[in-house]
Amino acid sequence: MPILVIGGHTRSVGKTSVVAGLIAALPAMHWTALKITQYGHGVCSANGAPCDCATADHSFAVSEEKDRSGESDTSRFLVAGADHSWWVRTQQGHLAEAMSRIRKILAGTQSAIIESNSILRFLKPDLYLTVLDPQTADFKTSAQTFLDRADAVLIHTAGNSKTPAWKQISLKPVINRPMFPIHPPTYVTPEVVEFVRTRLSNP
Repeated sequence: MPILVIGGHTRSVGKTSVVAGLIAALPAMHWTALKITQYGHGVCSANGAPCDCATADHSFAVSEEKDRSGESDTSRFLVAGADHSWWVRTQQGHLAEAMSRIRKILAGTQSAIIESNSILRFLKPDLYLTVLDPQTADFKTSAQTFLDRADAVLIHTAGNSKTPAWKQISLKPVINRPMFPIHPPTYVTPEVVEFVRTRLSNP
């Protein structure tokens, strides 16, 4: 069972669009898609609302998406053609507690595609792609930590500045990895699709 992980250096750089694009481009994989969201302190992992209920039995929540309206990220995965789509919500630092449930989901899949950086702490996927936008300054710690594990980089090419907005971040860990330019709203190019197809066919 091949596992593909899609990460990125911060929010709103196109991770969900990459996941949906690859699902649509490779329907023969019969994807099970997972989106992992970690919430900060004081926010409920069950519904994302403010709360103070951080108890041992409330540190994560997992739900299977059934809606095909395309209004949520996990719904977009179904619209793109995923066989199943799951949303995993955990408190910051508590992803380990959800891993038993995640592994049960993965055990019953033909192919899995996971939107997350932090999942790399707990499993080694067959392929890890990271999405980078040089015009977006924020660079998550998790993205920095796992940058050297990226098998390829999808990098935004829009914008006139040749100097990335992020500070004190080096791309040396991936300098010799394949880099695919992306031009939103197109996040998945034929070259990316062929790279993923080839790598997952020959892990």
